[in-house]
Amino acid sequence: MTATLERPSVPVKNKRPPITPARAALHVFLVLTCLVTLAPLLWAVYASLRTYDDTSVNGYFSIAKSLTLDNFAKAWEIGNLPHFYWNTFLITIPALIITLLLSSMVAFGVSRFSFKFNLLLLMVFTAGNLLPQQVIVTPLWRLYRLIELPAWMSASESLIDSALGVILIHIAFQMGFCTFVLSNYMKTIPYELTEAARVDGASVFRQYWQLTLPLCRPVLAALATLEFTWIYNDFLWALVLIQDGDKMPVTSALQNLRGTFFTDNNLIAAGSLLVALPTLVVFFVLQRQFVGGLTLGSTKG
Repeated sequence: MTATLERPSVPVKNKRPPITPARAALHVFLVLTCLVTLAPLLWAVYASLRTYDDTSVNGYFSIAKSLTLDNFAKAWEIGNLPHFYWNTFLITIPALIITLLLSSMVAFGVSRFSFKFNLLLLMVFTAGNLLPQQVIVTPLWRLYRLIELPAWMSASESLIDSALGVILIHIAFQMGFCTFVLSNYMKTIPYELTEAARVDGASVFRQYWQLTLPLCRPVLAALATLEFTWIYNDFLWALVLIQDGDKMPVTSALQNLRGTFFTDNNLIAAGSLLVALPTLVVFFVLQRQFVGGLTLGSTKG
């Protein structure tokens, strides 16, 4: 018998790729892009920590003599931010829930059933995102003025000056994107699951609610993060459809921090950072689901 000698395995270290001019140029481009993106945010933080007297004397492009948090306290009290936060959540949360619910229903029908108009239906929902919202401001405002609401539904006589009107327009514009993403994800779910449930006697609604929807939790979390940010940060529709200053969401209510004869930009910067806090909290809480949901459904397994 001949013994075979085996070489001891030597761990191979991962070698760094060589630095080429193209790779160096790519890194420089990425660093500059990050700086350009972060510059306005960092400047807003810097301006919010300065006093109005300091910037009025030395200018905004100068070194601050002192930094203070008084602007945040003033913005919280003068802007009455807790009240406007509540107005924002009364619009954002119902619009978010209804949008995801209706979009998942449409996506389930498009992806799990073979109808002749499936593709046409998906194209109609997606086409809504291609229409600039500013185009329909005037006709929508006239239409909202004509729609009368019952007294138990809203304190206003029409959809103008009501949270319901803003909720409906957000649902209409956001359903197309959510339906497109959810339908693509649902197509990756094996058809054998719904077929087995159908054989066991499960109704269509049960197949949707108890089988398909729980499997869509990752993509629903990703869409919830995006939709919350988009609806929360809306400025146009709240400014157009709500005339009563006390009913405005917090993003549109920031204009209350502007004075009659002068504007304290440091105070507005502090108020803007306070307004942005809820979106940051939602993103960091759902960060893992958001990143994971972006890649799910990208390839069909």
